[in-house]
Amino acid sequence: MIVDTLIHARWIIPVEPSAVTYDYHSLVMNEGRIIDILPTPEAKQKYQGITTEYLTQHALMPGFVNCHTHAAMSLMRGIADDLPLMDWLQNHIWPLEHQWMSESFVKDGTDLAIAEMILSGTTCFNDMYYFPETTAQQAIQHGLRANVGLVVIDFPTVYAQNSEAYIEKGLALREYLLHQSLVSVAFAPHAPYTVSDAPLRKIKKLADELGLPVNMHVHETLHEVEQAHTEIGKRPLQRLQELGLINSSFVAVHMTQLSDAEIDQFAAANAHIVHCPESNLKLASGFCPIARCLDAGINVALGTDGAASNNDLDMLGEMRTAALLAKAVANDASAVPAMIALQMATINGAKALGLDKEIGSLAIGKAADVIALDLDCLSTQPVYDPVSQIVYAANRQQVTDVWVSGKRLLKKRQLTTMDTLDLKARVADWQARLSL
Repeated sequence: MIVDTLIHARWIIPVEPSAVTYDYHSLVMNEGRIIDILPTPEAKQKYQGITTEYLTQHALMPGFVNCHTHAAMSLMRGIADDLPLMDWLQNHIWPLEHQWMSESFVKDGTDLAIAEMILSGTTCFNDMYYFPETTAQQAIQHGLRANVGLVVIDFPTVYAQNSEAYIEKGLALREYLLHQSLVSVAFAPHAPYTVSDAPLRKIKKLADELGLPVNMHVHETLHEVEQAHTEIGKRPLQRLQELGLINSSFVAVHMTQLSDAEIDQFAAANAHIVHCPESNLKLASGFCPIARCLDAGINVALGTDGAASNNDLDMLGEMRTAALLAKAVANDASAVPAMIALQMATINGAKALGLDKEIGSLAIGKAADVIALDLDCLSTQPVYDPVSQIVYAANRQQVTDVWVSGKRLLKKRQLTTMDTLDLKARVADWQARLSL
């Protein structure tokens, strides 16, 4: 049988089933889908690839799902480092956004983020930022899968004047993208302290009617929680619970301040958490107790946050930090083993976005969102367990090839859909402007 792409690999890590690694197996892609995973000798007899790859020192695995980004903020990487969250936001980031925010800013910043994400093995990102239609357009242009947040915030920006206008623009974008296979949408109210009750009630109603997830920064810092308790007499999660938002479609980002009762209530609602350990560490926001959350049955995914507060979009690094930090926070070396960390970076993110039937693991019938990591480096030798080496020892320079829906976006470390010289020139132009 002639197929589009036949890859003979040293290892295939499907993620589901969780305890399985296939040695000397091949993956077969046709018309954007995975149609078979089988031992290499059998694959050579059964299939002939229009393109055939021999990745004899590589691990094939599902691409990373970066479940929380502000892609365009890559243009502000390194601005106002080493500051606490509210100082960073109010005195540096928001003023810069007020001065420079535009469609062209989002276009170029998103292109920079997409290039970085492809190079580090991310095949799907969940974004929250202004001009989401531009983010969607750039993802489609470069072939990367995205879930684009329909951002809502109370105060006016260059993008919209009030929460009603944000919601109207978001609904128009949803309608425009209805038949677009690579890009989905979710409501993305910014945070409890920037979105009031009335728009949250409207978002709840629309999300239920349209079957859309809701993504939101929640309990990011102790200050946020204490301020809410002082002003309204309740913690943000309690307020969101009373508004009916905490359900199986709710995705809470950060969640560094959690009581045992809140963990249990969140688990009972089948809601999702996106853990952003490196951003939380850099901003000294706190620690999400992910071992306790996982033990309670909560689906915990991983995100990098934006490159302005991380300062990279490297899911391999995020995965390692998440695993190591969880052990320290739980005071338990067995907390969050390597395979659980890998699931957090792949299938758990897909579940949070409602995309787990399509992506997040390597299975027959799923979209061919696949990455290859070269483990034949001294820093990842010897390989007793490829999952352990990927989580604890590999780096993003070892991601050699990336496919999304069977389309190759990275070939032997070379981007296939982007002019990197042009991109660097655009980034340099923005650096000059933002440095004034």
